[in-house]
Amino acid sequence: MSHTIDLASVRSEFPVTKRMLYLDSAHQTPLATSIRDALADFLAEGHETAGPKPVWLRRVEETRARVAALFNAAPSEIAFTKNTSEGINIAANAVPFKAGDNVVLIEGDHPNAAYAWLNQRRKGVEVRFVKLHAESDVANAETFRAAVDARTKAICLSHVSFHAGQRHDIADIGRFCKERGIYLVVDAMQSVGVLPIDVQAMNISVLAAGTHKGLLVPQGLGVLVVRDGLDELQPAYLAMSSLANPPADYIARPDDLKTRSDAARFETGNLNLPDIQALNAAIDLITKVGVENVERHTLSLGDRLIELLDELRIPLVGPRKREHRAHIYVLGVRLADWAQHLADNQVRVSPERDGIRISFAMFNTLDDVERLGDVLRRHSDAACASRAVEKMD
Repeated sequence: MSHTIDLASVRSEFPVTKRMLYLDSAHQTPLATSIRDALADFLAEGHETAGPKPVWLRRVEETRARVAALFNAAPSEIAFTKNTSEGINIAANAVPFKAGDNVVLIEGDHPNAAYAWLNQRRKGVEVRFVKLHAESDVANAETFRAAVDARTKAICLSHVSFHAGQRHDIADIGRFCKERGIYLVVDAMQSVGVLPIDVQAMNISVLAAGTHKGLLVPQGLGVLVVRDGLDELQPAYLAMSSLANPPADYIARPDDLKTRSDAARFETGNLNLPDIQALNAAIDLITKVGVENVERHTLSLGDRLIELLDELRIPLVGPRKREHRAHIYVLGVRLADWAQHLADNQVRVSPERDGIRISFAMFNTLDDVERLGDVLRRHSDAACASRAVEKMD
């Protein structure tokens, strides 16, 4: 595999790059041409042939196998969902909690992950939160050690934080969980397609992610990894597709509710077939580029961004060390002071709790970073000039 990205080829897939400086892939990625074409092909099949459902279902299984390869998982460990939140809720409802058991989370992590577990308090489950000392801190096993006891059933956290960009040490946490017999549930929304993920090496029990960021597919589809052998994790919802022996005559059998042994026991019928077909095309593009190359590329863009921020004396909220970061960088400035200037210069970013979030993708270039630096510099110079005038007055 090449260790460089053919940026011209990749960038041509994303026409939005000709219209604006797009630095907001942690919110959603723009639609690539090849993925748009896959969606159009699906619609054409439905329009012209009334929908070849057996063909579509065969493609689902092909895509399932390709998704599994992204995570070093088996196809039997992959289920399709609507989004990350549904995946985390599936996990929270599947863990065999008893009243008095507990789960440990990171305070300030994505709220949709927290709510899935907080909802378990009605079953008598205790939800414990651990704090990171600073926005640049990276969680590892020690982060959780003091909060874990004999009644801890699960730890849940994001692989990459959406609000400061930390890359938490999932492998270290996974080893700790394996030693203690604790389920490790990981929100990979911000890391899938951007960082390599190996659910076996990381000892992840359940992984949930949506597809509209690093996997390049529009909203409405998620992937769920449930490791083989965790048969005690059972679905809260049941449908024919969940069953080991679905009735051929479509008459429910009250005496046979045995579920499938694979992750598809968590699927409940019709899937998002258009997005799954698009995901197959997205995996073509991601595989062609290489996830490891995306990681190296976005980290290199971050290296240069940090240099520019230091030159401009703009604080970085998240981590600075390369091994602790990914593709997300938060500028510690007031959104109200910068929003209009960025919009006027066709720079797409996101507001974040501590400032303005910049996020890179495979199609961004060093030239994009330099252009952003020029935009930031002009506003900083204007602000300095304004302050100087005020002092004179």
